[in-house]
Amino acid sequence: MSFSTLIGVATLQANLENPDWRIVDVRHQLTDNGYGERAYAEAHIPGAVFMHCDRDLSGSMTGINGRHPLPDRDRLIARLGGIGIGPQTQVVVYDDAQGMIAGRLWWLLRWLGHEAVAVLDGGLQAWLAAGGVMSADVLPPRPAVFVAADPLTGLVTAGEVMDALGQPTMQVVDARAPDRFRGENETLDPVGGHIPGAINRFFRDNLEADGRFKAPAQLRAEWLARLAGIPPERVVHQCGSGVSACHNQLAMAVAGLSGSRLYAGSWSEWCADSGRPVAR
Repeated sequence: MSFSTLIGVATLQANLENPDWRIVDVRHQLTDNGYGERAYAEAHIPGAVFMHCDRDLSGSMTGINGRHPLPDRDRLIARLGGIGIGPQTQVVVYDDAQGMIAGRLWWLLRWLGHEAVAVLDGGLQAWLAAGGVMSADVLPPRPAVFVAADPLTGLVTAGEVMDALGQPTMQVVDARAPDRFRGENETLDPVGGHIPGAINRFFRDNLEADGRFKAPAQLRAEWLARLAGIPPERVVHQCGSGVSACHNQLAMAVAGLSGSRLYAGSWSEWCADSGRPVAR
């Protein structure tokens, strides 16, 4: 049995010694890009390997392609193989940021056609609350050959979003907090506001108070109400830099609403071009 959206703590605990599973720690803080590595070195789920949000899950910034552009595809494939992820590997990703960073690696693996990837529901907090053990040991992974396949998720460009403005063919959903969506309290990007026509669904609204995802039926009801008849395949997710947007796509997948896509450049790419319209 493979897992393709979420996985619970008990299931992970039962498979800690499973050689066909690979646990990936992606803890990260936007204001401290060394935090994740320090936290991982101090203690992590046994057997986990570390991937860095900026170095591994993102590419080089040019000033016009956003704060977390997609990584080079071949480099990412090599990195995934290097940490022991092969075609049959069940990947489990966790963070301590309510799944915000973990969702990015979940999306990237699906972008490369790898279906057996799941986010640890509730993250490290749920693991610790359940008495999960931690370790500082770093074991060298056994390299594998990662084989990319047809993407399991779609991607759109800034140009495609621009062309669809005002058209019923695309509904942009912004995962940022409501105040940033309105153009208030913007501290990460030089321009405040949102893409015209976008609607807001804060990624944290996908979660219960304990940090676990809401039940599939509740997520489905909330998303269907928010989309108001717009089919999932017309939905394009974005956020500030293409990270927390993946959380919304994961939530829709948990809800059984498949077919949505990602605008990876997101607001940080969009607002870098003064010729693109801004709504507030």
